[in-house]
Amino acid sequence: MGAEGITSREEDYSQWYIDICTRAELADYSPVKGCMVIRPNGFAIWENMRDALDRMFKETGHKNAYFPLLIPKSFLSKEAEHVEGFAKECAVVTHHRLMNSPEGKGVVVDPDARLEEEYIVRPTSETIIWSMYRKWIQSYRDLPLLLNQWANVMRWELRTRLFLRTTEFLWQEGHTAHADYDDAEREARRMIDIYRRFAEEWMAMPVRMGRKTEREKFAGALHTYTIEAMMQDGKALQAGTSHHLGQNFAKAFDVTFQTETGAREYVHATSWGVSTRLIGALIMTHSDDRGLVIPPRIAPTQVVVVPIARKAKEKAEVRQVLDKVTAEWKDGFTYHIDEREGLTPGYKYADWELKGVPIRLEIGPRDLKEGHMLAARRDRERGDEDHKTALRFEEIPNRIPRLLNDIQDDLFNKAKARRDARTYSIESYDALKNLVEEQPGFYEAWFSEDEEAEKRIKDELGVTARCIVASSEEQEGQCFMTGRSTARRVLFARAY
Repeated sequence: MGAEGITSREEDYSQWYIDICTRAELADYSPVKGCMVIRPNGFAIWENMRDALDRMFKETGHKNAYFPLLIPKSFLSKEAEHVEGFAKECAVVTHHRLMNSPEGKGVVVDPDARLEEEYIVRPTSETIIWSMYRKWIQSYRDLPLLLNQWANVMRWELRTRLFLRTTEFLWQEGHTAHADYDDAEREARRMIDIYRRFAEEWMAMPVRMGRKTEREKFAGALHTYTIEAMMQDGKALQAGTSHHLGQNFAKAFDVTFQTETGAREYVHATSWGVSTRLIGALIMTHSDDRGLVIPPRIAPTQVVVVPIARKAKEKAEVRQVLDKVTAEWKDGFTYHIDEREGLTPGYKYADWELKGVPIRLEIGPRDLKEGHMLAARRDRERGDEDHKTALRFEEIPNRIPRLLNDIQDDLFNKAKARRDARTYSIESYDALKNLVEEQPGFYEAWFSEDEEAEKRIKDELGVTARCIVASSEEQEGQCFMTGRSTARRVLFARAY
């Protein structure tokens, strides 16, 4: 076992993940099967992710809007390839009213309240958004149209896991319209790079970026770009996607615009999104057997102060000093003073370690005399040489931000070193087969994007093509499955 109530990663990685979610009070199971309740600790992380991404979107000219949760069923019939990707996951609203049971046992659906047309609970919003774009886009002057929506969606899942796969989840979905193919392509690439920057610079999570194979791309897209992260168990997690949709939705919903020359043409589209599964990615990238580890840039509380005083006089003296020194902290970092009664300092230390706060400051009567606090780093093991550092009161406003930056950088570098050490170059199917069970990780190989070969790899080994790595597009090698010459180097992995 790790910390109290947490299964160790080596003992049971899946249970360890669930223990982190529940014991760190990130989420809990809902009375609605397949859904979760995001608790304040988890939602605060999502808010920080949301706010950072929202700024990045707006810096690149995007605006937020909101579209209905319910989508007329007929809309999903207009783009056949798109709906095929979601048909088995859709929740359908058929009635609009309840009534008291004739037997007097609760309520039942009123059979006379059946809808003339059923509604689909939003699995994604392309169809309803493009029905509105038909009204809003008339001329080249209306383009590009760059909108984003923060919303919830529903995809009926049979096997769920907190944050990673739930029937209802939170996300953002960007939907943009452009005058030509090239502008849409630039947008799709720009947005996947924003996701890469967010993952690496905010989440301290290194990712591989590239294009999905034809077999793995988003239904209805010309092509899909993705960022793929490696979790501590060696599995991949798709952490964000951006889709170049071409003119498929414009043609399905008859969205045309007048060009500068007076001709009418169909617009070009993109869509892109990330969801609350990023919290799952964060947990599995950084956390340990003591609990959650949160990178400082997205930590709701960056510093927790634990006063160590038993007597009333000592408590008053410590509090007086804290009131004075913390007045200088407000603009430098977020902090919380833990003054809960009836709990030992040791209990508080373990509790805040479990919840992932990056830095813990300890202050007691001895520290008052020395004029310092002890700073403990959450990303270091107890007993490590740099786990605790004494900081003088006057140093704290400058030293803590630097220490937070060091933690952010160290978490990224640790995750990147682990990923790089578990990325293997593959030259044959047998080599891949031998590595999959014994050395889980990323497997990189020259691959001709042969769909039959790709299906065989998935069916026999449970390994999927995660992406065509961006750096390989102008190189050439021999496909490890077919022997054909190919310019594509593809990343394979087992994945969540």
